[in-house]
Amino acid sequence: MPSRLVLLLSLATLLLFSSLSPTISKDLQDDDEDEDLSFLEEPDDHSHLSYPEHSDEEPLEDDDLDNFDDLDDPVDQDGFKELEVDDPDVVVLKEGNFSEFVEDNRFVMVEFYAPWCGHCQALAPEYAAAATELKGEDVALAKVDATEEGDLAQEYDVQGFPTVYFFVDGVHKPYTGQRTKEAIVTWIKKKIGPGVYNLTTLDDAERILTSESKVVLGYLNSLVGHESEELAAASKNEDDVNFYQTVNPDVAKLFHVDPKVKRPALVLLKKEAEKLSYFDGQFVKSTISEFVSANKLPLVTTFTRESAPLIFESSIKKQLLLFATSNDTEKVVPIFQEAAKFFKGKLIFVHVEMDNEDVGRPVSDYFGVTGNASKVLAYTGNDDAKKYVLDQEVTLDSVKAFGEDFLEDKLKPVFKSDPIPESNDGDVKIVVGNNFDEIVLDESKDVLLEIYAPWCGHCQALEPTYNKLANHLHGIESLVIAKMDGTTNEHPRAKSDGFPTLLFFPAGNKSFDPDREVWLFMHSYSVYGCQPAR
Repeated sequence: MPSRLVLLLSLATLLLFSSLSPTISKDLQDDDEDEDLSFLEEPDDHSHLSYPEHSDEEPLEDDDLDNFDDLDDPVDQDGFKELEVDDPDVVVLKEGNFSEFVEDNRFVMVEFYAPWCGHCQALAPEYAAAATELKGEDVALAKVDATEEGDLAQEYDVQGFPTVYFFVDGVHKPYTGQRTKEAIVTWIKKKIGPGVYNLTTLDDAERILTSESKVVLGYLNSLVGHESEELAAASKNEDDVNFYQTVNPDVAKLFHVDPKVKRPALVLLKKEAEKLSYFDGQFVKSTISEFVSANKLPLVTTFTRESAPLIFESSIKKQLLLFATSNDTEKVVPIFQEAAKFFKGKLIFVHVEMDNEDVGRPVSDYFGVTGNASKVLAYTGNDDAKKYVLDQEVTLDSVKAFGEDFLEDKLKPVFKSDPIPESNDGDVKIVVGNNFDEIVLDESKDVLLEIYAPWCGHCQALEPTYNKLANHLHGIESLVIAKMDGTTNEHPRAKSDGFPTLLFFPAGNKSFDPDREVWLFMHSYSVYGCQPAR
């Protein structure tokens, strides 16, 4: 307890110094350079959408992996100049009118933005133009200044700027399209339009089959009525698949549907190895949507910028990933593809080209995959981000067994770790994945752990101060000041939403979730970093 009190007083003292004027701080430095503990500067409210291991200073291009992170460049929020945009057709929403407006309008697109955010400024004229073009349609485009409406932003889990939602009858989903006027207009028209289109002639049917990569065709008893309504409702949930309906037996035959089949019938066609998927469930919205969602991806999806949203926005969260070089692709991908047939609707099979420097290499680095040998990993998705490794040769039988064990929760997760340091006598102890339990979860010690990234500017700025803190408190035997490279080490108790993250693990109580205590630190002592504004 005494060490914990000293730690809290030290943190408070450090932050008190940070709030003093530069003149006073300089005087203190002149008086005692070794004891200068002026702490973190007032933070920038950078923002990001969550993507494992990435934060607002992630060294990817701004548009990299667009679905996972939407990062803004570091900005001087006090010195920014707000962009003036003529947007008379964009509705300004605040806490006082938000709920009523969303309830009174069936279709509403809402942008949560920050005035200083560069991406928001780039989107503003496109968003305004889209609102003007759609003014005559049954849809409203609105915006919320998240820096002024913090409660609204928190209620809708806004973790980066801009965050754009589309509301249908009060229920919201993320907007997943591009940030241009044309893309916004096209996306919205599909959402508010008929959803399903009639195919009555063979010429039209042939044109669709030639021009589109994947389509759904309903072979119905009538182009109006209950069957058509259910098909149209299901189409609203699938932004990247066009839905068609027909009563013409010749059109059905062209889509590989037996003209004599019992109606309603439905088929999904893709220009992939598995070209046809036939629906055999109850002809209702929910079942049709589940079928299309489970079957619209190819058996194996190669990870690219374009395919990333399809993978991570799928209702199927669990993934099997094959990491292979371009030289091995022809050998192992067919095996992986054959195995995928046994897990349709249960697992997403993803192929990562390890030697693709654009996206393959960063993904391989995240998963800790090194070397050139083909490797299969299982991944639970971004929510808990557990990873499992197939430690056998990639064969049909081994991948099938691995997938089955994954679905039945029989696998043991693996975590990245740097080598345990041979010497660890510094004031700041080095924690890696493989010595985390020994150092951080030692019940006899209070442990303050910084999770950092070598490239993070905030982490670099914090380092000298963190070192001084450790030096100042090094005489307290029951207290450990430690740090861990969060880009090369993992542990289930070391969860970070950005860098740096400070986690406090009190002695005698290592079973609790440290995040809550750190959140208290952040609010009480303004210990912020590469975190979204709250």
